Amino acid sequence: MSRLLKHAGAALCVALISSTFSPAEAHGQDRSFSEVGYELENRPDSVFDFSGYFRTRGELLHNLDLNRGLTPSGQPLFPTPLSGGNTFQNADMRLRTDLAAHSPVGAAAVKMRVDVIDNLALGSTPEGPPQTTLTQAPIQTMNIRRVYAEALTPVGFLSVGRMGSHWGLGMLTHGGDDLDSDSGDAADRIAFVTPLAGHIWALAYDNSFAGPQTPRRDGRRTLDIDPTDDVRGLTFAVMRYRTPSSIDRRRAAGMTTIDYGAYFSTRWQENDVPAHYVPTARPPQLDSSQVVFRGLRANAVDGWLRMHFPIARVELELAVLQANIAQASVVPGVQYREPLESLQIGGALETEMRGPEWPVSFGINAGFASGDPAPGFGAFPGPYDSPAEPGDLDGPQANPPYDNRVDNFRFHPDYHVDRILFREIIGTITDAAYLRPHITWHVGQWGPGLLRASLAGVGSTAMYAESTPGGKRPLGIELNPTLEYESYGHFSVALKHGVLFPLSGLDNPEEGLMARPAQMLQLRLAIGF
Repeated sequence: MSRLLKHAGAALCVALISSTFSPAEAHGQDRSFSEVGYELENRPDSVFDFSGYFRTRGELLHNLDLNRGLTPSGQPLFPTPLSGGNTFQNADMRLRTDLAAHSPVGAAAVKMRVDVIDNLALGSTPEGPPQTTLTQAPIQTMNIRRVYAEALTPVGFLSVGRMGSHWGLGMLTHGGDDLDSDSGDAADRIAFVTPLAGHIWALAYDNSFAGPQTPRRDGRRTLDIDPTDDVRGLTFAVMRYRTPSSIDRRRAAGMTTIDYGAYFSTRWQENDVPAHYVPTARPPQLDSSQVVFRGLRANAVDGWLRMHFPIARVELELAVLQANIAQASVVPGVQYREPLESLQIGGALETEMRGPEWPVSFGINAGFASGDPAPGFGAFPGPYDSPAEPGDLDGPQANPPYDNRVDNFRFHPDYHVDRILFREIIGTITDAAYLRPHITWHVGQWGPGLLRASLAGVGSTAMYAESTPGGKRPLGIELNPTLEYESYGHFSVALKHGVLFPLSGLDNPEEGLMARPAQMLQLRLAIGF
């Protein structure tokens, strides 16, 4: 048990620091807090609004384990079929609905996002064994992602509840509103937004974590039995922002538009009750002896800049994150002498060149995420994983009391730059830098919609050679071609391909095996309403 608790303590440190830096800093149903409230300024055309989309995807994944053998922990870089081979076939679907109930006189609304079906794998709910099943069982789950109220007051815009979150490019916090998104952030918060001096100013208070609950006398409500273990957050943001229609008008007139924003966020936790969430053979009774001092203090600063020129767009986001956990132990009465500390830095750049009559647009994107010299990337370490060994793909970046730092910045998983390495094998961009040239040919109108063909190349390298499975920094070169048709009636179909040419950072030097190329092919169909 002591070994389990020690590993749980290390994982807890990673989880606390990581969650500290994934709060949603934007507000509302839309992509950014700058876009909320516009529909509340006037009396609504309809009391109820209903929108959303249905998306289904089928894909082939070939050799994503790179045929380079197992890591020192005995795991492949990507799952392999049980019966052998190295090709997966997969298909899933999502039905997303956004609901809004407006006050008949305007100035207030209640909104909800419900994923009726959320990335459900086709054929995954059969009734009966494979030889006799004739139907799929009814879907039992429904994910309510957002429920909140918003009101336009004489001095600003107020929103309360569990709301979506997005800021800037979505590198740090992402609302999951893109058609290819798989998750998205949400925050339980009270937020106030007001326009002043040509800028948008926002203040938000978050309740990110509430500890163990006990039923109240009537059995219908609960009570947080230790308020000192709650994780709270406070965010201040300011932004200069223009709507897409305003930008289009200014570009048509040959004008340059510069938008920008910045925020500062802080989080804190005084005490903790790890017995509430750390698994043990026999759960202990929760009393004062289970309360441990935590002393979490974390801060995040993020800046965003967007420049629209008559024939170009340049957009940049940079984040600096710092945290300190005074006491990382999860065992009452056992304390570490040194605090756990973190300093993480990440940035993303997007550029696009396209004139009003150009059939082709192109640009170069780039980004980086600070790393940590501990083995593994630290993208999604399991909550109770043992410390990683050199050559492992992932693992906790902290191992108190021997290693008391977690410095790898993690991009939000819904910020996509490729289709195989970061999205599938590693899981997100962390401890790495990338360069992504891209070009899109706007073929033109075809029937009631538009046809586009694009190609992107991604070259990536690790920040620390010690983090990679191969012990070298070069990771790979990936090519991502796409053919997409989008109609004006909210219908789209896209054929996507990806091929990864792995480099020495993904080899298996212990077994003398070189990583082999991997491929993916996806067909996506989406219908909006």
